[in-house]
Amino acid sequence: MKRGFRVIVPYLRGHGPTTFLRKDDFRSGQQAALGADVIDLMDALHIPKAIFAGYDWGGRAANVAAALWPDRCQGLVSVNSYLIQDLSIAWKPLSAAIEAGFWYFYYFLTPRGEAGLAEHPHDIAEVVWKRNSPLWNYTATDFARAAETFHNPDYMRVITHCYQHRLLYAPGDERYEHLERALLKQPGIPAPAVTLDGLADGNFPATDGSSSASHFLGPRVHHKVAGAGHNLPQEKPEAFVEAVVEVTGLR
Repeated sequence: MKRGFRVIVPYLRGHGPTTFLRKDDFRSGQQAALGADVIDLMDALHIPKAIFAGYDWGGRAANVAAALWPDRCQGLVSVNSYLIQDLSIAWKPLSAAIEAGFWYFYYFLTPRGEAGLAEHPHDIAEVVWKRNSPLWNYTATDFARAAETFHNPDYMRVITHCYQHRLLYAPGDERYEHLERALLKQPGIPAPAVTLDGLADGNFPATDGSSSASHFLGPRVHHKVAGAGHNLPQEKPEAFVEAVVEVTGLR
């Protein structure tokens, strides 16, 4: 903001004060819905074009929006590089060490997991935070600020649907089916991009960015950030802000 940027930090659907327009709306957490939400927000605020920046769910929303609506994306800052899920390989196993960190993916496929998230959202989040960001000495205030957003009547349904859909255990919202078909093609991102990996990410090992290079069709710079875990924007905000500034200069 001090550098002249207008910064908008939206809530994810199912979080904080967000509501669905109708009681019978599909409480979808699928990636196409998240990307479409970015564009719908921009339309509502009359923003023709913007820099998209985020990590994890927010990063995936940014990737999807940048790939499917390239004319709306001025630049992309993405933690963990290309985040569009390839559902054609949803059942392809990863290394055991990484799979172990994804325990909640599989937990949320079950009624037990849905009940667990509904009853103990704070406990689950803290377990994930500690594994994903082992060097982050976050405070009780930091956690409480995030946990406030869990108190939404649609939180459990949106969260669990995300994992059920990405692992092919639940259908998506028909409204986004055409977008999901486009995402199956693993579309490239034309906008300039700065990608970041935290060297202290407990479950997503840092890379040199080469494995995802083909997905970035415009200029792209990749950085490894020392001391940063998975929640890089909050753990190392200076590095994240510098990436936003940097992407504006890429041509």
